[in-house]
Amino acid sequence: MEQSVPPDVGGPDKSRPERRGAFLLLFFCLLAVGAGNTMLTSAVLPPLTRELKLPDWTAGAIFSLSAAIWVITAPYWGAKSNVWGRRRVAAIGMFGFAASMFFFTLSAAAALLGWISGWVLIFILLISARTLFGVFGSATNPAAQAYVADRTTRDERMDEIATLTSGFTLGQMAGPAAAAALITGGAILSPAVGLLAPVVLITIIATVIGFLVLYKLPEHRSPRSDGGITRSGTKGLWRQPAIFPYLAYAVALSLVTGVLSQTFPYAIMDRMGVAGAASAQYTGPAMTMGAMATLISQLVLIPRLKLPIRSLMVYGAIMLGIASLFMVWAQDFALFAFAQILFGFGQGFGRPGFSAGASLAATHEQQGDVAGLVTAANGMGFVISPLFGLWMYENVSSEAPFIFCGVLVVPMAIYAYLTAQRGEKGGRNKPAADTRAVNEAVAKDNAPD
Repeated sequence: MEQSVPPDVGGPDKSRPERRGAFLLLFFCLLAVGAGNTMLTSAVLPPLTRELKLPDWTAGAIFSLSAAIWVITAPYWGAKSNVWGRRRVAAIGMFGFAASMFFFTLSAAAALLGWISGWVLIFILLISARTLFGVFGSATNPAAQAYVADRTTRDERMDEIATLTSGFTLGQMAGPAAAAALITGGAILSPAVGLLAPVVLITIIATVIGFLVLYKLPEHRSPRSDGGITRSGTKGLWRQPAIFPYLAYAVALSLVTGVLSQTFPYAIMDRMGVAGAASAQYTGPAMTMGAMATLISQLVLIPRLKLPIRSLMVYGAIMLGIASLFMVWAQDFALFAFAQILFGFGQGFGRPGFSAGASLAATHEQQGDVAGLVTAANGMGFVISPLFGLWMYENVSSEAPFIFCGVLVVPMAIYAYLTAQRGEKGGRNKPAADTRAVNEAVAKDNAPD
């Protein structure tokens, strides 16, 4: 069957400047969001809470509330991108993210400088600042994924979503490495400057990217006034048999990755006998190696190996399981770093697997809604993982969170094997809409004004 080609997509020639530039801009959007999140959770919050003498669980609570709000608002923003356009919603997300980081910096700086005192008040201010990210920052991810889905044929979508997703996961893994360098350099001036330098930098970057998205991201089609939740039925969309397995896998994957990533810095500090800003010198390089593994898997291995969606999800779960076992045993930097490499490969395969699978299982008109659901599912595990993982770490044993993850990935791999699409790159289990109709809709939506 011959596929129609969107005029501004450039057909099979993926070097078309406009589309490639647009996808690259969205890649950097997700890179900034991912980096900012892990800068906070892995490199800034753990030493910050101990510096301010806050209980360890407060670091998890700050992230959990934001994640809970993210889960609620992401489907809303995905549906709104059908009505307002992908560009506008993606920009809202970046500005919301920047505002969250800005107010977090003000609150933390005031506490570190002694302008405010009392751990309850400090905790309330930090968690309030982070809440802004859950409300508005959740807009960028679904809008970006829907933008890519609008402008790719079914055969292209796996590779392009893998590339887009690599921005977020690469940011998640590389953020602590950048934070480590900034914290070390800033500490020369003062501890307060050192701890908050990464947050200040990401605030500036997110603001600049937000303006670039708003004024430079090409979007030729007009928003559909009949789009969104009422038309395409988000409430029932998640229950569709072709889509639900990917959302369920995404929730489990986010729980595993959340527990592993958020307990990792504490394991480094406690097992290697380092504390505060000094711990970033170990967490940063280890997570950089994980970032490289993510980059290799999503930008090199997935496009070349052409693995089916099911294989990506199964292999991703298996590698996360092996990473969990190494984190149980790790006592020195070498094993921690090797565990992060496996962790990077696991995320690198699993995340684009369920993202592309859900997109390919939906019709063209459902792309904004399904992208919102995928974003929500991807954050759902993080609602409980910070509190759950750190609670196990503090009250059961330092190995308990990693053992839990190693056990959970086994049913994840089995479930993915039994339910995910088996065809090459998602070729089977097409959505209800005919492939030709979908591609013709893509062409119409992307036609220049």
